[in-house]
Amino acid sequence: MIDRNSAALAGLRIGVGVLFLVFAEYKVFGTQFTLGGGFQTWIHRFVEQGAAYPFMVPILRGFVLRHATVIAFLSAYGELGIGVALTLGVFVRAASICGAIYMLTLLFSSNYPGAGAPLWEYFGASLDHLILGFCFVAFAAGETARVFSLTAVAMASRRRSVRRA
Repeated sequence: MIDRNSAALAGLRIGVGVLFLVFAEYKVFGTQFTLGGGFQTWIHRFVEQGAAYPFMVPILRGFVLRHATVIAFLSAYGELGIGVALTLGVFVRAASICGAIYMLTLLFSSNYPGAGAPLWEYFGASLDHLILGFCFVAFAAGETARVFSLTAVAMASRRRSVRRA
């Protein structure tokens, strides 16, 4: 019997996974983001509009833009990998740790409210990445692959095989 909390957390895991599949789809199956300068456009926008935290600006300019094509592909296929893992319920902990790191990177690259902003604005400016980051932490800490996953199917199959033997 599946308890409601496990089912709810698995549903959230699958929902976030599908969201990441949607994010990845146009990046992986199109070329605008990876090869057409889309990734670089976003990075330039973050830096020029003051959306990046000050400590991230030299990293974005000096490293990320210098290796933009490779990082764009890592971003696209990373989103695809996270989406597949969460949706199917395989390698959930590893995907969630990578997802949390990815969300922190995006948060620090694009959610800076400004030097004079009150503390609450830092949280308000980062909600889009912070909420997903908290989801990833919950998925990594919990046992979200116990239900509605290929992992659960494989574990049930093993238990049946052991009982027969």
